Amino acid sequence: MKLLILNGPNLNLLGKREPEIYGSLTFEEYLEQLKNKFPNIVFEYYQSNIEGEIIDKLHEVGFSYDGIILNAGAYTHTSIGIGDAIKGITTPVIEVHISNTFSRESFRHQSYISPNVKGIVIGFGLKSYELAIQSFL
Repeated sequence: MKLLILNGPNLNLLGKREPEIYGSLTFEEYLEQLKNKFPNIVFEYYQSNIEGEIIDKLHEVGFSYDGIILNAGAYTHTSIGIGDAIKGITTPVIEVHISNTFSRESFRHQSYISPNVKGIVIGFGLKSYELAIQSFL
């Protein structure tokens, strides 16, 4: 099984940014834990702060991978383009959020991604990614 974990803006700051919300691990440290826990899965990881690069990555792998786990960060609430890119590919996508977006500012309650994904995992910290992986098994 081949999965892409695709992270959006500011998620490169995990481990440093608001640790009370996002925790103290970097994503790279967490990814090593996932690789050890799921040795039969081939993981690719990509992070970008640029909307167009996220769309390009979805187009690149969206017809050949077994699944995509997407945390689009703030683009979740603003990007019709990312939502349309997901609609245009055949690889199933799980939308993931580390924090409970519904317990935060009201603008975070809207997702342009959700209508086009297989499922959503929200609010379980980094464990949200593991739950998304489980959905593909």
